[in-house]
Amino acid sequence: SITKMKETTTRSVKHYEHQGPGTVLSYATINTGMIIRAEHAAARVQVYGPGIIRVQIFEDDQFDESSYAVIAAAQGVGFEINDSATEIVLTTTQVTLRVSKELLSFKFEDQQGNIINQDETGFGISMMGNDRTIYKSMQPGERFIGLGEKTGNLDRRGSGYTNWNTDSFAYGPGSDPLYCTFPFYIGVHHQLVYGIFLDNSYKSHFNFGASNDRFASFTVEGGELNYYFIHEASVADILQSYTMLTGRMEMPPLWSLGYQQCRYSYYPEEEVYNVARTFREKKIPADAIVLDIHYMDNYKIFSWDSERFPDPKRMLTGLRKDGYEIVVMCDPGIKIEEGYEPYRDGLKEEVFLKYPDGTNYSGEVWPGWCHFPDFTNPRTRKWWGEKFQSYLDMGVRGFWNDMNEIATWGQRLPDLIEFNFEGEGGSAKRGRNVFGTMMCKATYDGTKELLQGERPFNLTRSAFAGVQRYSAVWTGDNVANDEHMLLGVRLVNSLGLSGVAFTGYDVGGFVGETSPGLFARWISLGAFSPFFRGHTMINSSDSEPWTFGEEVEDISRNYINLRYRLLPYLYSCFYEASKTGIPVSRSLAIDYTFDSKIYEGRYQNQYLFGPSFLVAPVESYKDLAKVYLPKGNWFDFHSGVLHHGEQEVYVDCPLTHLPLFVKAGSIIPMQSVVQTTKERPDPMLHLHLYGGDEGNFQYFEDDGTSFQYQTGEFYQRNISLKSSGDLLVLSEVEGSLESKFESIKLYLHGMPAGAFITVNGQSIPTKNEVVEFLPAISNFDPVDKFGEARTVTARVAEIQNSRVSIEVGLN
Repeated sequence: SITKMKETTTRSVKHYEHQGPGTVLSYATINTGMIIRAEHAAARVQVYGPGIIRVQIFEDDQFDESSYAVIAAAQGVGFEINDSATEIVLTTTQVTLRVSKELLSFKFEDQQGNIINQDETGFGISMMGNDRTIYKSMQPGERFIGLGEKTGNLDRRGSGYTNWNTDSFAYGPGSDPLYCTFPFYIGVHHQLVYGIFLDNSYKSHFNFGASNDRFASFTVEGGELNYYFIHEASVADILQSYTMLTGRMEMPPLWSLGYQQCRYSYYPEEEVYNVARTFREKKIPADAIVLDIHYMDNYKIFSWDSERFPDPKRMLTGLRKDGYEIVVMCDPGIKIEEGYEPYRDGLKEEVFLKYPDGTNYSGEVWPGWCHFPDFTNPRTRKWWGEKFQSYLDMGVRGFWNDMNEIATWGQRLPDLIEFNFEGEGGSAKRGRNVFGTMMCKATYDGTKELLQGERPFNLTRSAFAGVQRYSAVWTGDNVANDEHMLLGVRLVNSLGLSGVAFTGYDVGGFVGETSPGLFARWISLGAFSPFFRGHTMINSSDSEPWTFGEEVEDISRNYINLRYRLLPYLYSCFYEASKTGIPVSRSLAIDYTFDSKIYEGRYQNQYLFGPSFLVAPVESYKDLAKVYLPKGNWFDFHSGVLHHGEQEVYVDCPLTHLPLFVKAGSIIPMQSVVQTTKERPDPMLHLHLYGGDEGNFQYFEDDGTSFQYQTGEFYQRNISLKSSGDLLVLSEVEGSLESKFESIKLYLHGMPAGAFITVNGQSIPTKNEVVEFLPAISNFDPVDKFGEARTVTARVAEIQNSRVSIEVGLN
């Protein structure tokens, strides 16, 4: 018996020691690639495109075919397989995959034979207990970017991260994990770029050379090693391929791009009316007021507090007439309470998460003890979506999915809770990270169907890869300090590198007290964020733009006005994101991947807003900033001064002026200021052209509310600067919609002065005009020039808009 015990113990220990897949025994071709069998594991390799290859490692002869992230199918065309004594070689027009037979491992090369990425030769694939790890050799000088909502540096090298969606209140600048899981990163070395997406929702760990100098790795605590290797010519191309796999957003409603005002919480209804009225009285544009949990009856979803909001439909009707939409908090917990209709109906329909013994899981959160819908069950998603009818009947069009990590008091969701997984079944170990995304799917699909052609707005805190198909993402419970402001910028840019184009942070910080200077700087940054919302928590001072004094009110008005003037530009950028997956806020690593300066210090906070604006975030207490300008020529947006790229420049940055630059060759459409997106702008499009280089911009309009753009009801034209900026070409219009702009006013920045330009060969006069993007703020000190405006002078001309091609000679 002692001997038997020793044998059992030995087997148990070995189970948790490293074991590789062993030597390759055989392989077989299939329509989409090949299946390889080794001593201790097998692999399926599938071709999804010339630069996309999927690798699955498994041990029980069962492939996991399910995915909540990937919506594309393997193409299985354009490849060939060859065999030798030492390796199996799969080749496409872009990638060569070499599979070692001695020890099952994978090496990816480009068509010139350069190594793009390879398994570590000594122990590439490891199986230890339930953990599965792939070790990748780090190439000399290799950088790693992406991984979604992760704190730290733009270059992830030297760091490790865990993916386990977590309610992380007041998280710090190095906290990990946070609310979201995006197991997708991009490797950069030797003028080569590649992406790896690990499609596994179990807890996972990524190591980019943390505590070692030999490898990068990714580990899953359950399920398959299932990853997609992507190789393209550029980071932008990789993002397009990744979002081809995981999907792209549909166009959001135009109003959701406007300014949204939130606090925890606005109540009773008189307070909501007061906030809405004050925005209009002070001529500060706004499109939405967001109601946190206090609008509900004792925090119960699908209910209203009848004392605080005695007639919500009347309130919403009045607010919509004044140009406002209402966004409501939607928490997943269904209170266990007799007589509460969602609870009673949920029990009847059996839609809740369960323990293995069939009883419903209960967890405590805001309403008290709750059951939680199982959003991996299609019946539950349908049930949940139908519950939104009451909100829609009242006029609600915005939905804020919160507490969906799942967050409960104690923060210890039991691992053995059972999820439906479309009938396949699975535990919370597999289900936790996808809970938020599937809640978003249920909310978005349900409200979209009920609205019958009108676009809903959906926002979430927790997410998994692919969430961009259903929701915008915000960065959760941030903190009111300068460090968090800059961290928020990096989080948004990293989310953009992970397929999420519609993302943002709480302007001013949610936790703590915001100083006037910090709010002023933060709102100027927020104006250049895809999602633009001010927010603060309970028991804190008011944090609306007018609550910090007259100077900050003026600064806020200026930047919110600028945001609304830029809506034609911004909306076109959102359309580009919906078609290509290229984000609105763009890390400089997308366009300047191999410029080492962009990864340094504060320069890693800089980003492009759309293709044209270089935004240089700076702390609120600084009035002088050092900015790095990458390759190209750059105009100071505020002064018009031209700077050459690939150099550092010093710029003044009082709170009134966030450092902003515009790339030469840029085309920036703007409009008149409106107080809400429901207000029609003046019928003149203001087209700002920055000379000195060639450029291109895809301009897009639609009705801003429906999905009819998908069937041709849009207005789109390509606008380009050619011959180094001497010729402007507006292509013939595509789509059946007419533009809201009858005429176009051209602003020529940095171009030779002249009395005339030509339009389709005909001369028209020009004149010089002073342009003031940010008017002077109120000046209460005759000595301090803090409120002084900065202006630029541009050569201007007006032309009629038309659907035919227009050529404008600019000499």
